[in-house]
Amino acid sequence: MATFGDIGLAAAINILTALAFLIAFAILRLQPFNDRVYFPKWYLKGLRSSPTHSGAFVTKFVNVDWRSYLRFLNWVPDALKMPEPELISHAGLDSAVYLRIYLLGLKIFVPVALLAWAVLVPVNWTNNTLVKAKATDNVDFSNIDKLSISNIPHGSQRFWSHVIMAYAITFWTCYILWKEYAKIAAMRLHFLASERRRPDQFTVLVRNVPPDPDESVGESVEHFFLVNHPDHFLTHQVVYNANKLAKLVKEKKGKQNWLDYYQLKYSRNQSKRPMMKTGFLGLCGDQVDAIDYQTAEIERLSKEIDEERERVKTNPKCIMPAAFVSFKTRWGAAVCAQTQQSRNPTLWLTEWAPEPRDVYWNNLAIPYVSLSIRRLIIAVASFFLTFFFMIPITIVQSLANIESLEKRASFLKVITDIGFIKSFIQGFLPGIALKIFLILLPTILMLMSKFEGFLCRSALERRSAFRYFIFIFVNVFLGSVIAGTAFQQLDSFINQSANDIPKTIGVAIPMKATFFITYIMVDGWTGVAGEILRLKPLIFFHLKNFFLVKTEKDREEAMDPGSIGFNTGEPQIQLYFLLGLVYAVVTPVLLPFILVFFGLAYVVFRHQVMHFKYFIILLWIPNMMCFLFQGESREL
Repeated sequence: MATFGDIGLAAAINILTALAFLIAFAILRLQPFNDRVYFPKWYLKGLRSSPTHSGAFVTKFVNVDWRSYLRFLNWVPDALKMPEPELISHAGLDSAVYLRIYLLGLKIFVPVALLAWAVLVPVNWTNNTLVKAKATDNVDFSNIDKLSISNIPHGSQRFWSHVIMAYAITFWTCYILWKEYAKIAAMRLHFLASERRRPDQFTVLVRNVPPDPDESVGESVEHFFLVNHPDHFLTHQVVYNANKLAKLVKEKKGKQNWLDYYQLKYSRNQSKRPMMKTGFLGLCGDQVDAIDYQTAEIERLSKEIDEERERVKTNPKCIMPAAFVSFKTRWGAAVCAQTQQSRNPTLWLTEWAPEPRDVYWNNLAIPYVSLSIRRLIIAVASFFLTFFFMIPITIVQSLANIESLEKRASFLKVITDIGFIKSFIQGFLPGIALKIFLILLPTILMLMSKFEGFLCRSALERRSAFRYFIFIFVNVFLGSVIAGTAFQQLDSFINQSANDIPKTIGVAIPMKATFFITYIMVDGWTGVAGEILRLKPLIFFHLKNFFLVKTEKDREEAMDPGSIGFNTGEPQIQLYFLLGLVYAVVTPVLLPFILVFFGLAYVVFRHQVMHFKYFIILLWIPNMMCFLFQGESREL
């Protein structure tokens, strides 16, 4: 059972780790050779130039201005200075709304924490119920549990304070949500009213176009909508399977990049023509003139691309049973997108067309029946994934209740008698172990969503986020409470009747706050602080820059602005809201740890959105949509 000392040790470890991440970021971002890693969005917008192109050799890589290091934490106030309207213009409405979720957490839990600590903590602390329970029923507890509702005796009048607080917190939460929804709705209406019209607002995606022996897919689509929507139909574009064409275009792009590199190299030293080998990775084969060879390869690929483009246009096997249909008015598009188009509900399926970069092309041609089967398979797979993940959760909970394990495995007592090791195992290890178990989960859930057949990346992110929240709700919240209670009160479970087990669980559930406190510190403090360091993009950029970058275009492609990660970030926030609302009344000691998370996350992600993070749910991007078939596209 984690004590104040265990929580203090875990807090010290996580605070020091978070500070190390923040200080490392503040120093690394000042170095010129990291400029493209920490400000990629400004480079892509053309608002920032590379500091490594001018100055002395040392200053191209290291910031030698000692005065800038005195202001190395200026990024914190800078992240908070940008007004919200400017932030919306810079990063989009969705990013601004996402950041407001963290503010919503502060608006809800700051007053709740102050009121709970002022009222409930003294009420809980001034009792001795747990002391009596330990003497009579052998119930394990720590001093932290004395601050919870478990320390209130059965039938006490003091429960009225918890009941009143539960209603007060509920009404306050609903009021804040109502005000926030009203604000976001007004922001959305203002954004839509001030936005330029986009073609995707007038376009509908049509799938499962039925085959017709007398007409092509394009002719069938045009005939269908001219008959059923004669006053609003404007034009259409059939979807083509151009995978081979995309490979040729990608190959030509690589050859062109090499040609630019060799031409640049020759322009710097015209005394010698650049040479290359034509074999594997340029390590073997005949040695030829690099510029002439790459020029010939580009010409060859250009001819193949033209031939493949014509083949795709004329080959019926390359035409998919789907099309983008554009209308003259938004009204016409809205009616078509939201109504059934034929008697057979499995044909002529219509929905709003996604923004072009948001389309997940691989799923456009999946038949209706196949979609139903896929979703059934994924539903079953999700159930078993959630169920079998209870095994590592149970192992983690055994670490959080090491006293119960000592009673069954006496050899552990030699290790746990050392105070620091015991505090580390109970206060830090469970949270970090659970975090490691969850690392691969988002990738698995995203693959499942793709198999399920969603048509745009935004839908994939939302579906993955939904499953991720269900998963962490069942495993992290319910699983930790149930498994932890079983380990913690093992003797009570064995020796008492089945009718008394729910009472034992009811007493023990508030005591699980210590585990969630350690989880919040690892995931919400250290994890958020590590997010700003961008360690993975930092390493990958320098590896690409050293081994792969040949031209300025390569360097731009090596920059990775990244995305907010809606499929993992939003469920994480929901979990913290759940923990805060559940434990606000039963164990208020957890609330300050959640407040630190919301405050730190707001500052960090505001900085991320301003400088290098994009929001994956593409509802705001004002790019023009082009459905005309072009060979340079991947698939249309």
